[in-house]
Amino acid sequence: MENEVVIRLSIFLGLFAVLATLEALAPRRVRSQTRRRRWTTNWGITIANTLTLRAMAFAMPLLAVGAAVDAQAQGWGLFNALGWPGWLEIGIAILVLDFAIWLQHLITHKVPILWRLHRVHHADVDMDVTTAIRFHPVEIALSMVLKIGLVYLLGPAAIAVILFEILLNGTAMFNHANIRLPLWLDAIVRRLLVTPDMHRVHHSVHRSEHDSNYGFALSIWDQMFGTYIAQPAAGHDDMEVGLEWQDDRPSRFGWSIALPFARK
Repeated sequence: MENEVVIRLSIFLGLFAVLATLEALAPRRVRSQTRRRRWTTNWGITIANTLTLRAMAFAMPLLAVGAAVDAQAQGWGLFNALGWPGWLEIGIAILVLDFAIWLQHLITHKVPILWRLHRVHHADVDMDVTTAIRFHPVEIALSMVLKIGLVYLLGPAAIAVILFEILLNGTAMFNHANIRLPLWLDAIVRRLLVTPDMHRVHHSVHRSEHDSNYGFALSIWDQMFGTYIAQPAAGHDDMEVGLEWQDDRPSRFGWSIALPFARK
């Protein structure tokens, strides 16, 4: 368990550094705000999320990976009853967990109280690698509870959960990154994985566009369920990213944390 945290953190920080460097060298869009203030806020939010999960670990010691270990020890969950080969369990578990996150994401756009939490992520007026870590702590806590419940139902091996978390974090940073992929490469990659141009549509100020492209890792769910939009109507250079707050308020930590509880 201890090595798992070190491995995941090392991959996260390494990939973050690579994507941040690519953003600086070959940005897809011109920034509307400086990185310093936005990054301070977005990193502040992810630190708050880490502390939230740490607090949850005291009250509920078995988070997602721990739940997988416990489910296996107790013989709980679908996979522990079926006894399928390990490679097949891992593949199916990753597919099921990714679909669950896709469905959760869609629901956060449709249920008003959940949208109030999720709009903290969408309020960012620029989109880059730090947008991937900008989620309200309450939303992160609810998402973890969902994953724990699903892990107990499935009973996957701990390695499957670890691989899924690495995939989810890595692809989320990739598809939020302000990087320019050649169009031919984007067209190939998005057949399986969500690309930055595909996910940027989801961050449009227009409701018809941000209610689409819900995938974080695999792109297949949006294509299967009719929620896929290939390109923004205004084009990637001219589209507006964010919500109605097109000013510096979303780059303030206190304002962002308080947003779900604001009247509007």
